[in-house]
Amino acid sequence: MSRFIPVDRQTSYLFPPSVEDWLPENHLARFIVEVIERLDLSEPWRTG
Repeated sequence: MSRFIPVDRQTSYLFPPSVEDWLPENHLARFIVEVIERLDLSEPWRTG
């Protein structure tokens, strides 16, 4: 039984690519992320 991990030498990425690299600058997903980052989400998770 071999302990070697099979490797695909034809893989073009060492790490998984970033989705941001694949999305155009004006893509709707970028807008949604920007809006969510600006929201104050501390109130729903406030305890007490």
